[in-house]
Amino acid sequence: MKHSKKYQEARDKIDRNRRYVLAEAVQMLKDCHFVQFDESVEVAVRLGVNPKHADQMVRGTVALPHGTGSTVRVAVFAEGEKAAEAQEAGADIVGSDDLAEKIQGGFIDFDVTVATPDMMRVVGKLGKLLGPRGLMPNPKAGTVTMDVGKAVREVKAGRIEFRVDKQANIASAVGKLSFDNGKIEENVKAFVDAILRLKPAAAKGAYFLGASICSSMGPGIKLDHQDLLAAIRK
Repeated sequence: MKHSKKYQEARDKIDRNRRYVLAEAVQMLKDCHFVQFDESVEVAVRLGVNPKHADQMVRGTVALPHGTGSTVRVAVFAEGEKAAEAQEAGADIVGSDDLAEKIQGGFIDFDVTVATPDMMRVVGKLGKLLGPRGLMPNPKAGTVTMDVGKAVREVKAGRIEFRVDKQANIASAVGKLSFDNGKIEENVKAFVDAILRLKPAAAKGAYFLGASICSSMGPGIKLDHQDLLAAIRK
């Protein structure tokens, strides 16, 4: 794969054989910034689990202390008082059967779906459309709930959902490069801490094997995960 000259220059600034402490890695992301837009900051974590086994699946949510810096569009399946509650909380789209019809017609202009439990009879029929896009509401992610107002506010404020993939990695955006360094560091720690708290009882051996950080267009930087773990445990 060929990379641009500016990408190559950014990569040359990074010692590929070194693991950086978080504060230094965050500053390096900014020093390596070479595009004209505000990039997302992304963290990837390698875990010592086998996702093929249901009892080693790692999935959860975390409210980042400083949000993601991105505008999140929320669609809510609810009726009556719960629909009004969702609208008051700032939901972008609220509906029931009418919203389902719009989605079946090709409307997918939202990032997160929230639903009350009774609306799953409607949402369930949309599994083939929402599932592949990661938009299917799920009780474990807090997106199937009677407290739709709280769910909408948390998602809008920066709550993210994460899930281990088939290669035992978890990756997520944790902010914007324009954030103060300290805010990025706090978001990273909150994300990693949430993953640590979800260690499956069935997982054997080392659980947290490594981590890296990058911007949307920049090269990855390996993190000193032992130093990161020590900082989180303080």
